[in-house]
Amino acid sequence: MTKAAAARKLAAAALYGGGGVSALGAGIYGVLVAEAKLARRTIGEANDVPPNSTGWYGRGRPGPAIRIALLGDSSAAGYGVERVEETPGALIASGVARHADRRVYLKEVCVVGARSSDLAAQIDRALPIEPEVVLIMIGGNDVTHTVLPSQSVRYLSEAVRRLTAAGAKVVVGTCPDLGTIQPIAPPLRQVARTWSRRLAAAQTIATIEEGGRTVSLGSVLGPEFAAAPGVLFGPDRFHPSAAGYRACANVLLPSVLAALDEAPVEEITLEAYRGEGVLPISRAAVQAVNEPGTELGGTEVAGRRAGVRGLWVELRHRRRRPQVAAEAPDEHEAVGSVDQSPK
Repeated sequence: MTKAAAARKLAAAALYGGGGVSALGAGIYGVLVAEAKLARRTIGEANDVPPNSTGWYGRGRPGPAIRIALLGDSSAAGYGVERVEETPGALIASGVARHADRRVYLKEVCVVGARSSDLAAQIDRALPIEPEVVLIMIGGNDVTHTVLPSQSVRYLSEAVRRLTAAGAKVVVGTCPDLGTIQPIAPPLRQVARTWSRRLAAAQTIATIEEGGRTVSLGSVLGPEFAAAPGVLFGPDRFHPSAAGYRACANVLLPSVLAALDEAPVEEITLEAYRGEGVLPISRAAVQAVNEPGTELGGTEVAGRRAGVRGLWVELRHRRRRPQVAAEAPDEHEAVGSVDQSPK
């Protein structure tokens, strides 16, 4: 089987329900559910409330403010860190403010333990600020709770459709590779790797079909984390440490800036020598799963969004931006500043 055929099979299985209980067999599936429960007990309940990164960033920079909404689960909220400056929201908002030279208002609506089915409620809380860009990080809890990818991706598809209809640009950090999570014991660990990669491929296709773009987080939580678990994993060995969240934010920031039309001039043209190009979505989706930081977004070829092998996408490896010291957010803008209201 060719890589392209394997990609199509992978994505179709996730999107349309194949490779689920029927493929695994009811007995094996029962073992996996039991292993998942054991892993959750080992990891423990996520009872702590992470610092909330909602607020204003870019002190002294011009307005009007860029409005960003952050949706997702504990990986988006920054579970496990003690300082708000260490959360993904503060890291990304501070980076956008610095590189775009604009004030930023970030609204964080993440919920620890959230699954894809919880996105609708989060969108209800995010839309009042009329966000220009929405960043979503979701999927890990779907895998550890053995939610079938076809079900998970249906909720994500609806979420992206609703956000784009409201005028927001959507960036989805796809499900990370959970095969390196130590509290997840075999055989679930091996299945978790396949399951999370299948979900990431399906998230990619669903997001692009609805007008968003994706960034693969696959092995950002893979080989690097496996090589330095004491640095990039937190104490529960499941959630990232402050250094781990910084690594994730560093991968996501260039694509958030691109969604805001703040990409550098040199990134306008695809660079073939860096592995960038236009590909059918099925082939691009499986390639992205295996290459962390790969951005995929819809495009046209000869005026058409799709060819015989599905949607056309641009595959990019955006250059990392210099990291900046994250700010703690201001809850309110300074008196007398322009455009105090986020919307």
